[in-house]
Amino acid sequence: MRLKNIILKLTFLFSFVAFQQGYVLAQQTVVDSSLLDRVAELEKQVAAKKSGEDHLMVVGLATIGFASYKTTNTLNGVSTVTKGNSFPDADNFEFSPMLLWRHGKKFLAEFEPSFNNNGLSVNWADVSWYATPGLIVRAGYLVVPFGTYSKRLAAGWIDKLATDPMGVADMAPTDYGIELEGGIPLGSMKMNYDVALTNGNQLQPDGTIASGNIVDNNNNKTVTARVGLLPFSNSSLEVGVSGMFGKVGNQGDNLQNRMARLYAFDLNYVKTFSPVLINIKAQYNIQDIDDADYINPADSSSYTFKNHTTTGFAQLSIRPVGASGLIKNFELAGRYTSFNTPANSLFGSNQHTITVGLNYWLSWRTVFKVTYEAYKGNSTASEALGAFTGTTNTNTLYIHFAIQL
Repeated sequence: MRLKNIILKLTFLFSFVAFQQGYVLAQQTVVDSSLLDRVAELEKQVAAKKSGEDHLMVVGLATIGFASYKTTNTLNGVSTVTKGNSFPDADNFEFSPMLLWRHGKKFLAEFEPSFNNNGLSVNWADVSWYATPGLIVRAGYLVVPFGTYSKRLAAGWIDKLATDPMGVADMAPTDYGIELEGGIPLGSMKMNYDVALTNGNQLQPDGTIASGNIVDNNNNKTVTARVGLLPFSNSSLEVGVSGMFGKVGNQGDNLQNRMARLYAFDLNYVKTFSPVLINIKAQYNIQDIDDADYINPADSSSYTFKNHTTTGFAQLSIRPVGASGLIKNFELAGRYTSFNTPANSLFGSNQHTITVGLNYWLSWRTVFKVTYEAYKGNSTASEALGAFTGTTNTNTLYIHFAIQL
């Protein structure tokens, strides 16, 4: 009898253990099934978001340096001398991080804020659509395609000298609009084009023009276009021509129908004549604004002048890239600039600069510059308007460091 009870107890125990194992296995099957479903869903999400489709990059540039100057103003035979220096160089200090966000293979967003001249500004902010291999559509706050200096050469680590050529960059402002840019092969030659439709410039009370307002000052848009031709198969030479046309007067005032017509001609030549690399840059701008009557701020009388401005520069740099040792990192650069503003206005002048510099390249995007610039300005402003009508001579030494981030 005792043996029978022991057998019954063992049978019950084995049955209970078998039942518990079956229950646990059933639960494990449910858990595994739920986990597999979640893994499968995550795999679908990962597959939908392909590697490299979205990418954020931070680049930009920084420039810092020292400037020491001596200025002599001469009026009616009397000269006044002013000396000064600054570290950092207040006119050229800049820190501009640029944010690039690529969305897929077709879209690129660009945003470049800039801290310079003791203030924060925005160099540009736009979105580009790479429609086809020969066409980019861009919209936002962009640099208008007038000449080549502002879009290609103005960055501190690209420019061969510590200063900008007078007036050249001012005629190619940043403005709100839309732009079409691309290139076309022409056999062994190449052609590029760049067309923009923007809010345009605005005529100021003294006859100068300003730009960059998100609200247009009239019902007319400004058209800017540049065409560049590379006639050689090695692309060593590029010549370009630009035009900018649009009304500049404020809607509703007596200047609303005044037009501004601007033209630019540029040249870029880069070629190695072993062991020396020759780099030539040049640009010439013309600006004409329709005649208008302006108000003298001194006595509210009316006056007028021919609103014609020209500016241009020619630049040459030589670098012994084929030399050995540290010599190949040095570069000698020189530039002549002429800037003539309207005579008999409040700001008329004939200005000229001769600029020379010696650069040392720490890398292809990092440069240390020593630049010397001699400036001479002869006022052609109206004496009747109370403007300065003397001469100005300034000699400045710049020591600069520039880097692409």
